[in-house]
Amino acid sequence: MGETTVTAVGGQGQAAPRSGTDDTRDGAIHGALRRIRTPRRPRFWFEILLIAMSYWTYSLIRNAVPEQKAEALSDADWVWRLENHLGIAVEDSVNHVVNSVTWLIIGMNYYYATLHFVVTLGVLVWLYRSHPGRYAATRLALFATTGVALLGYYFFPLAPPRLMNGGHFVDTVVVHHTWGSMASGDLKDMSNQYAAMPSMHIGWSLWCGLTIFALSTVPWARVLGLLYPATTLVVIVATANHFWLDAVGGTLCLAFGFTVVRVWYGALPYALPRRVATAGEPALVPARA
Repeated sequence: MGETTVTAVGGQGQAAPRSGTDDTRDGAIHGALRRIRTPRRPRFWFEILLIAMSYWTYSLIRNAVPEQKAEALSDADWVWRLENHLGIAVEDSVNHVVNSVTWLIIGMNYYYATLHFVVTLGVLVWLYRSHPGRYAATRLALFATTGVALLGYYFFPLAPPRLMNGGHFVDTVVVHHTWGSMASGDLKDMSNQYAAMPSMHIGWSLWCGLTIFALSTVPWARVLGLLYPATTLVVIVATANHFWLDAVGGTLCLAFGFTVVRVWYGALPYALPRRVATAGEPALVPARA
């Protein structure tokens, strides 16, 4: 016998039968959602194309945001005053101390320019090969993190410390003639210089670090996973590319990315099955804490 619902007619409850068509439609919708959310083996060339197009779109939108120089410099002054009020405004000291060690700051410039690409892609490849059941959800967390960061670039233009008025910070790329930032030197016209909030160096490195720590079974790799975002934090401050609070913004963006995954898949990506179901095998369900 079909389900019944109670409706009020003339002040009295009356049972109205639910049609089989409604049940069929609801079942079809539920089945479609379940199929979409079921982890499946990613396709290599599709993933390469998707990642390339996504990063190209992200860069295009980020650089298309108007470079509101006056507002960005004003916001930088406001952030600096806020950090002074909070007692955490030590970025200038870190910048000058590290800049005095030439080999170290040059290494940090190249670290800033390259590792957020190399490590992030490396973790994606590792997930694709070793954790195919978790790949799509973890990739979705990364994409959602990156997408929401664009709102910060648009609504809160922020100059990096090295471009602030007053000359308190050293632009380490200019001083040491390296190519450690797409927003410095000869490459400055290729990138929006006033999109420092949030820091995606932190958002991406924290995504990498948490993923390695949660899924790796090798102890030294798990340690490196934790050290990577911590080192990145030192680098973005020492090179005067970001404030501490930019790192907080990147962390909040990552929290949003994981929330999207939790809502869509019903679990965090690391709780999903490592492998995907094969033909004829029942669908694998997320592990529950």
